[in-house]
Amino acid sequence: MSFLWEGILAITWQQLVMYAVGGILIWVAIKKQYEPSLLLPMGFGAILVNLPGSNAINQTLQGVGEVNGIVTWLYDTGIAASEALPLLLFIGIGAMIDFGPLLSKPSMFLYGAAAQFGIFAALLIAVLLGFDLKDAASIGIIGAADGPTALLVSQVLKSNYIGAIAVAAYSYMALVPIVQPFAIKLVTTKKERSIRMPYESSSVSKRTRILFPIFVTIIVGLIAPSSASLVGFLMFGNLIRECGVLQSLSDTAQTTLTNLITLLLGITISFSMQAEAFVRPDTLFIMVIGLAAFVFDTIGGVLFAKFLNLFTKNKVNPMVGAAGISAFPMASRVVQKIAQEESPGNVILMHAAGANVAGQVASAIAGGLLINLVTSFM
Repeated sequence: MSFLWEGILAITWQQLVMYAVGGILIWVAIKKQYEPSLLLPMGFGAILVNLPGSNAINQTLQGVGEVNGIVTWLYDTGIAASEALPLLLFIGIGAMIDFGPLLSKPSMFLYGAAAQFGIFAALLIAVLLGFDLKDAASIGIIGAADGPTALLVSQVLKSNYIGAIAVAAYSYMALVPIVQPFAIKLVTTKKERSIRMPYESSSVSKRTRILFPIFVTIIVGLIAPSSASLVGFLMFGNLIRECGVLQSLSDTAQTTLTNLITLLLGITISFSMQAEAFVRPDTLFIMVIGLAAFVFDTIGGVLFAKFLNLFTKNKVNPMVGAAGISAFPMASRVVQKIAQEESPGNVILMHAAGANVAGQVASAIAGGLLINLVTSFM
């Protein structure tokens, strides 16, 4: 009992805060079912690494001395020393994506690009608040609405706030059904949200589906080499899906690989959630800036759609622009749900899905551009 009492007395108030943060993440994952495969291991890991003297961080072995604990080892090998875990996750994400709606209506690429506005708005806010450029860029990428991209960029730029950025990125991705309707209704009218868009289905040939990921990888690699890994692994996963001869590998990438990497990422990220590094005013600023980034993403996409409507005869429901964020497929489902509520029977899901998958590609390109921008100044 004395050892238990000594352990309790060793707990700091910052560690108590992290126990609360971990508990909230676990509750959200289980009760609300928001990104449970990541938020649950992140929440549990936040508690694990903040136990006084936890051997998950460091441990002493007889005859060897102090060595890295399992969480420190995972972090050093899977994140600090390489980009392996986030990039491997992109293979699984690519295998999940059907680019058919985008290939049927390539103009949706424009909405995917416009919805990245939040990245650069958040970067500017972070700089104005005093963060240095590498940290500001890492914070800005929260606006990509893509957890793996946010994690990869902050890792490559060696940000001091990887844990806070990961928590913000994945938490707000999970809260898209709450954040997006609020942002959409700020800048649209009921009439605009009720616009109906007939969908003319056009078949996309298998050849086109196979060539698309190859050509995108080549083009992006030539234009933005810093995006080659992000976009390339995403497109490789999609090629596995579309080639038609690797169905078992496609299924494995979508399920087993994605689940395993997500699980490991959740536990590994908790290394950056140690109380002394996490419970700081900077972390609160990052959470606020991250929320602003998501709001600006949505507003940027909506306003771009409204701008195009000034010059087109067939009006676009401006909510399609909001679906251009990278949170796939949640953003397109949210947009469809609002359209249905405003005008029963209004189906804009396929248009929204096209913008949504365009956002996946655009966010990866934006991440690479940020890396290139920052490294050119360092």
